[in-house]
Amino acid sequence: MQSGEPSPYPGHFGFGPESICYGSITTGELRSTAAEVLHDALNDATVQPGVVDLSFDPDQVVDNLRFERYCGGHQGEALFSGRFSTRAYYLVRPLLGVGVRRHLQRLRLRGWRSTPFPRWPVDQTVELLHKMLLRLCIQANAGKEIPFIWFWPKGYSSCVSLTHDVETTKGRDFCPTLMDLDESFGFKSSLQLIPEERYSISTSFLETIRSRGFELNVHDLNHDGRLFANKAQFLRRAKRINQYAREFGAQGFRSGALYRNLDWYDALDFSYEMSVPNTAHLDPQSGGCCTVMPYFAGGMVEIPLTTTQDYSLFHILNDYSITLWRQQLDLIGRGHGLATFNIHPDYVIEPKARATYVKLLHHLATLRSDKEMWIALPGEVNTWWRQRAQMHLVRQAHGWAIEGFGCERAQLAYARLRGEELEYCFAPDPCSIPANISAGDPGDGPTLTVAA
Repeated sequence: MQSGEPSPYPGHFGFGPESICYGSITTGELRSTAAEVLHDALNDATVQPGVVDLSFDPDQVVDNLRFERYCGGHQGEALFSGRFSTRAYYLVRPLLGVGVRRHLQRLRLRGWRSTPFPRWPVDQTVELLHKMLLRLCIQANAGKEIPFIWFWPKGYSSCVSLTHDVETTKGRDFCPTLMDLDESFGFKSSLQLIPEERYSISTSFLETIRSRGFELNVHDLNHDGRLFANKAQFLRRAKRINQYAREFGAQGFRSGALYRNLDWYDALDFSYEMSVPNTAHLDPQSGGCCTVMPYFAGGMVEIPLTTTQDYSLFHILNDYSITLWRQQLDLIGRGHGLATFNIHPDYVIEPKARATYVKLLHHLATLRSDKEMWIALPGEVNTWWRQRAQMHLVRQAHGWAIEGFGCERAQLAYARLRGEELEYCFAPDPCSIPANISAGDPGDGPTLTVAA
């Protein structure tokens, strides 16, 4: 790398002992994979009164993670390597039983546990990066606490959202029972429907979902695995998808099998999108956005899928307990993030799987009462995240205040250092929230600059 110039090509580097970044740096050597020994750019950071100098652009790194640009040529990776095998698989998929599909998918996923990045079972690299940056800002601010707008409304510690992708006629027919089950625990959820080929969708079925207070979204076009095969085809299909969105009155979208290309999403007329996993080790397309927070992808809010899907849990991991889901909920909760679940009605018809889902609902009900967890529909998350992004902090005679539409639900919070640990507190209460950080507004704090 030329001294004083950013590297011409991006690569992997570290920022502290846990953060794995991807981007350009002005000092140090980049690595082609996250599995190698990485240069620690934290050692290159300098802190002066009011200014933090970095050897990289944090906005570039965060975008590279959220948009999975670290995947390089693997971003469009399909179910099997090579387009022919993908087409062949989806051609015969309707004829394959779950057992055959499970066997093929386990063969493809051999060795997934050795993948070092994104981290399993939850990756919070974006949050770790923001944590390190805010710590440096506080140091540059003479140790003074920094105000920001809390992540969730009314001071909720974290958030959970339940979603259901409906894949087959049997799954469609099970939806009323699944809605009954959710309601029995006081929850509402969203149902994503495939508009073409898989099953018929009656007007009365749509009205039943809406009238019961559940959310209705579009799930792909026909779930054939070909939505992102090439851009021209995607654009043709996007027009039909947008038409179904208008017919359904849907604001949200999720693609089939979580295939995705966020750089094409401006062709979709949705308010929010739900196709990006946090860590995609068990999904057909590798990668992951490495965050447990919503974020903007163009004009849409991306609501990432941050927990393991039911199909993967039951049929890939052969696990009918909620141990993994509880672990993920704990990690996400400690990071004050969003835990999104995708439970297919198709895969919880069978009593054993349904019993596992009931255990999850029991656990979520306990968390809701014990830890002030916000149980929200994806549309509610989308609305809040947009409102929060438009709010701003204003300095007043006796401190700070939040202004903007929806600010009556917002909570003023402060980040400060207690020794070496970063912690949060709600004004004017004493700090009591566990240390962690995410993409909050740091308010009137020091300037971050990139070394040039």
